[in-house]
Amino acid sequence: MEARMTSPANPHVITAIQHLYKAVHAGGVDEQLLSLVHLRASQINGCSPCVFAGIQSAKKAGETEERLHNVVAWRETPFYTDEERAALALTEAATRLQDGAPGVTDEIWDAAADHFSEDQLGAITLVIAMTNFFNRLNRTVREQAGKTW
Repeated sequence: MEARMTSPANPHVITAIQHLYKAVHAGGVDEQLLSLVHLRASQINGCSPCVFAGIQSAKKAGETEERLHNVVAWRETPFYTDEERAALALTEAATRLQDGAPGVTDEIWDAAADHFSEDQLGAITLVIAMTNFFNRLNRTVREQAGKTW
């Protein structure tokens, strides 16, 4: 499969994305947790470039191979904290909004709110939304895995 475009982003889009990332990082969420959130949403959406880049960036943030290989099955493994599990549950619920899925229920939101401040929840929610945005762009233009941003 070949990419449909060589460079789908224009300078205005890149500037806007940079501002969004600044807002995310101002939320005070650990970089490793943000990487897990990005990776899980990208796995759900089948976005190979984001999975590839997400793993590379998670490794740079200090994430282990063991945890990266198991994030797809986070519920069935002992490798994640309660805080990380709450963020991953929020990620899955916010990403799977199709075909009558319930989305983010009060139970899922309340579990996340037990672990994160409002600023942190805002940052996590923004990372989930941005990841879904990038996943959809990449799938549309058939961006190929192998790049890091």
